[in-house]
Amino acid sequence: MKVSILLPVYNSEGYLKATMDSLLAQTLQSFELIVINDGSTDGSAEIIRSYNDNRIVYVENEGNRGLIYTLNRGIEMARGEYLARMDADDVCLPARLELQSRWLDEHPGTGLVACFIDFIDGEGKPEGIWELDRKTVSHKDIRSRMPGENCLAHPSVMGRTEMFRKFRYSPGQKHIEDYDLWLRMLGEGCVLEKLPEALLLYRLHPQSVTHTKLKKTNFFLKHFHCKRKYLRGRIRKGKFNMFDLRVTIEMMADLVKALLKSIKRRLLK
Repeated sequence: MKVSILLPVYNSEGYLKATMDSLLAQTLQSFELIVINDGSTDGSAEIIRSYNDNRIVYVENEGNRGLIYTLNRGIEMARGEYLARMDADDVCLPARLELQSRWLDEHPGTGLVACFIDFIDGEGKPEGIWELDRKTVSHKDIRSRMPGENCLAHPSVMGRTEMFRKFRYSPGQKHIEDYDLWLRMLGEGCVLEKLPEALLLYRLHPQSVTHTKLKKTNFFLKHFHCKRKYLRGRIRKGKFNMFDLRVTIEMMADLVKALLKSIKRRLLK
């Protein structure tokens, strides 16, 4: 089997069918679709069970265990050579799996490859592009930018399953688990690249984590804590390189920006 698609689901009935339809219609057909229902209380389970396709592997968590637990469970279950991430409200363009798996086939030194994303709204209408996404394509671009900010869209990536098993997602990095994972991979010298083609429609809507969680927090403070935990882990292992030095510098800049933002909020009250 070529690809395992990891699709966590939590109360996603509004967009789940469009997501699953886009995955089952991929030009690459050698895949398994691992759908993990993380304790949904809406009609998500009924939508999943309505499909009769032997490529779908459906499991349910015992209650709502959270995204990180669900992702790590899916990594353990994966049987494909490559593992592709997907969120339950986004849409894959038909050639995504084929093009990303081909890239990994042809570039054995690459551990993970993302792709460009186009934003859509809740109704599927275009909402523009992510400028940073378009500016960071090569491994050099990504490695240079990542100490400051995340430049890979989580549901756009496909990587070697063995690499996901090696690193996994960190339980201590809730709502920023992808950024932490990229930092740890880059810190260990893994090659992360990006296909310069939009292969994923990334949905922006009021129920998304971006809207409900991250925008309500001090973004810079969140980055500061993420990088601090990452660096603490590196130091515990007796590892520290030039990439980590750059992360350290950006971490301190995040702290300054977080403090200034906090002061500004207090003054405006």
